Amino acid sequence: MSESIATIKATDSAPQVKPKRPKPKSMLMLAEQSAALFENARLAKERGEKVGWSASIFPQEIAETLGLNVLYPENHAAGIAARHQADSLLQECEGPLGYANDLCAYAKLNLAYASVLNGESALELPDGGKLVKPDFLLLTNNICNQLTKWYENLARQMQIPIFFIDTCYNPWDYVTESRVRYVRAQIDQLIADLCAFTGKAWNDARFQEIMQISQCNSYLWERANNLLARRPAPLSGFELFNYMSSMVCNRGKVSTTAILEQLNSEIEKHIAEGTSTFPVEERFRISWDGIACWPYLSHNLRTLKKYGINMVASSYGKAWAIAYDDLDGMARAYCFASTNGDNASTMIERRLEALRRFGCEGTIYHVNRSCKVMDCQMLEVQRQLAKAAGVPFTAFDGDQADYRNYSEAQFETRIQGLVEVMQQNKEEL
Repeated sequence: MSESIATIKATDSAPQVKPKRPKPKSMLMLAEQSAALFENARLAKERGEKVGWSASIFPQEIAETLGLNVLYPENHAAGIAARHQADSLLQECEGPLGYANDLCAYAKLNLAYASVLNGESALELPDGGKLVKPDFLLLTNNICNQLTKWYENLARQMQIPIFFIDTCYNPWDYVTESRVRYVRAQIDQLIADLCAFTGKAWNDARFQEIMQISQCNSYLWERANNLLARRPAPLSGFELFNYMSSMVCNRGKVSTTAILEQLNSEIEKHIAEGTSTFPVEERFRISWDGIACWPYLSHNLRTLKKYGINMVASSYGKAWAIAYDDLDGMARAYCFASTNGDNASTMIERRLEALRRFGCEGTIYHVNRSCKVMDCQMLEVQRQLAKAAGVPFTAFDGDQADYRNYSEAQFETRIQGLVEVMQQNKEEL
């Protein structure tokens, strides 16, 4: 072990106790927005309006234009996992409901939750049931095909329709015009079918307005992420995971514009004053590949903080910075939004650009037991990216929502090994 690594460890043995930082205004605004999303859906349901559940990278602007109340099971499951409330739902899904252990944990949590809403289970819901029962489902397969089977089960269980857009796997680093036409035709049909089902009318002027709001929010979100390229970064990268719900669930709302403008303002203030929310000296800068490990996010952060490692780049969060100008542009953008729909070459190119832009000295790969599509490409992405970028990497086993698929000891030893290599690289410069 080098002397500098020993120094880092010695520093950690006597940490300085700092007063707890109050939540920034943007986080308070985010909490209000999240509460309003669930409350508005509940009130709409009471009024007899149809409420939907949606996949996270579905063209949200369609539902927003129609004024529909839509909730997001993936985001909801992540919140349950982060609050350490997943156990009873996982046990219900794998036990009485009979689903396999190796399914996506988001799906397992939601399928168990839905069985309660559907009157098929007497399980007590950990959040009191704020995710109201849906009347329809909105789905794309640009994330993964397990989501397709998950929603098919929900539709069969609850006897409700799915409004589906097929985007297909993308073997190129661009979207062909024939594919744009294929997806655009589906979007047109989906809008007509959704209007017929809900009794809502499509308004082109309203769509233009929502589209502009969505593009503004995508710009602000990407800008906030890109400000972490500063040295030292003005923000602890893990904090941006907290703001993802505004883009996942409310991308077409002006309330998200206000939140992201406030967030950008707070980051700019840190830059101007030379401060940062990262609680210790930034010794190393890394990228995070894969979905957040929500049940152990605090343990991830504490471990990285021990060594002064700030996660300044992530391929995950930027999936919701979706830019387009019209319905053809929407078709193209949503085909190219998720890395799980792209080939390995495109994934590597995007990650290489991020490593260089943010000055990353290493990469951490979350081998997520829930996300089979991402994991099956990860080993080859690791090999090629490490060679192209010349930076070391480590990987750990985990899960986005199932707390049982994670070892604190493994994560800690993997990070220690990464630090030793990054430190050696610094000393050789």
